[in-house]
Amino acid sequence: MKRGKRYAEAAKLVDRSVQYDAADAIALVKKAAVAKFDETIEVHLRTGCDGRHADQQIRGAVVLPHGTGKTVRILVFAKGAKLDEAQAAGADFVGGEELIPKIQHEGWLDFDVVVATPDMMGVVGRLGRILGPKGLMPNPKAGTVTMDVAKAISDIKAGKIEYRLDKTNIIHVPVGKASFTEEQLADNFQTLMDAIIKARPSALKGQFIKSATITSTMGPGIKLNVVKLNG
Repeated sequence: MKRGKRYAEAAKLVDRSVQYDAADAIALVKKAAVAKFDETIEVHLRTGCDGRHADQQIRGAVVLPHGTGKTVRILVFAKGAKLDEAQAAGADFVGGEELIPKIQHEGWLDFDVVVATPDMMGVVGRLGRILGPKGLMPNPKAGTVTMDVAKAISDIKAGKIEYRLDKTNIIHVPVGKASFTEEQLADNFQTLMDAIIKARPSALKGQFIKSATITSTMGPGIKLNVVKLNG
């Protein structure tokens, strides 16, 4: 894969043989984010879990103290008073049954998170094939299936992110933008790691986090010291 000049310059800053402490890695990832837009800073954690076993699954959510720097568009499936509540709380789109064909047949997906009240999950379930693969399906563990739609919306707008294992047992999560200060990124990173370490499955034997990388959208990956991360 051909890389541009900027990437080559940024890559020179990083010693690939070193596992950096979080503070040094965060300083480096900011320096290496040289694109003309505000790059997203992401963390990728390769775990020792085997997601094929239900007791080794990881899925949850955490509110990052400084948010993600991204404006999140929220769709809420609800009815009656809960519709009004969702609208008042700042949901971008609200509705019920009538939204199904729009998503199914018109390919409408102008939203980043879907929240649903439990009584609407029968309706939302019909969208499983579309929302599931995109990671948009509401889930009680992530706090997106709830009667308290106002709290769900305010948490998400404040910077709540979901973390889960992908098919290769890796967790990919954003921790902010390159424009954030090192302190903001460090706070977000620590909050995320605390939540993930707490979510370690009790059935897992051996090392939990096998490798960890922090990277910006266009920048090189920076390896983190996993001994410290595993606590």
